[in-house]
Amino acid sequence: MMPTFKMKPLMNNRAVALLAGLMIGSASLYAPLANAASIYKVIDEQTGQVTFTDRPQNYEQQAGKQVIDTNVSTGNESNRSTTNQSTANQSTNNSSSQSNTSQTSSRSNPVNSAMTARAPINYQLAMIEPSEERAYQRPGQIITVNLQLSPALQTGDSISIYVDDQLISQGITASIATVNLNPGEHTIQAIIQNSTGQVVNRISRTVYVIQNTAILQNKKRVAQQLQAYQNLPWHQKLRLKMRRDSTASK
Repeated sequence: MMPTFKMKPLMNNRAVALLAGLMIGSASLYAPLANAASIYKVIDEQTGQVTFTDRPQNYEQQAGKQVIDTNVSTGNESNRSTTNQSTANQSTNNSSSQSNTSQTSSRSNPVNSAMTARAPINYQLAMIEPSEERAYQRPGQIITVNLQLSPALQTGDSISIYVDDQLISQGITASIATVNLNPGEHTIQAIIQNSTGQVVNRISRTVYVIQNTAILQNKKRVAQQLQAYQNLPWHQKLRLKMRRDSTASK
């Protein structure tokens, strides 16, 4: 009876150990399945950016997001490897998308890229005419402006000619009628601006406009004669007309 009495506790201990081992083994087998979750691919329809997630509900309510089930779940080594590969692909896609965006931006803004890359141009500007300060008679004479520029204007840059801050011409030549200028001192100015509107060079010259006294006096005399004729009575006007016709016929 004594051996039998001692073996029962031993058998019970072995059964308990075996049962515990089975429970632990089952728990370890089902733990990955309990923690497993499906992987979803989220595509931003506007930028093309791809994101992988196990929480699709965070993106389903967002506009412009396309959620796709990849049929891959977490919880085992093969799935973790697939997820890592997907993450690597995502990083590659993101880098490629950023690179493509940068290239597209550069292609869509070629002028901005050229402006950024181009070094400033040191223009040499000289005014050939008028070569010095001088006077012009009004209204008969014309002021001629000729500029010398080196090197030639680059794309986007411009040169303008002003008289007393009023734009007269775009380019290196201009003709200014003195009849449009009041007698006195005037400033002729040429300005070079780059593509951003910054002034990179300028040159100016002072000229003087004087009224031609002989022409002015002749105009006054003609105006006075016309006024006097308008004030004559009709019969005197008729007599003057007959006299002119008689003189012309001779």
